[in-house]
Amino acid sequence: MATDDFMLPCMNKSIFGFDCLGCGTQRALLLIFKGEFSEAFYMFPAIYTTILFFLILAFHFVDKSRNYHKIIIGLAITNAVIMIVSYFYKYSNL
Repeated sequence: MATDDFMLPCMNKSIFGFDCLGCGTQRALLLIFKGEFSEAFYMFPAIYTTILFFLILAFHFVDKSRNYHKIIIGLAITNAVIMIVSYFYKYSNL
């Protein structure tokens, strides 16, 4: 059984017929686990900032002595910008 069989389908794609901003995240994460780092970036360009975002978010919940709010907000904005730019780039180059 392939690992693709266990991935969640994109509800936006299944209902409306086109990708959402986060389409490719699961496959990119799987590619990172396989060691295919550049392919993961091409699948979902915001994958590395997303991973960094969730790591910093985990530190925020574990380490209460430091203030991670500015870093979390900055990474969230960076992620959003990368996702939006790559989404429009993807559809403008079809």
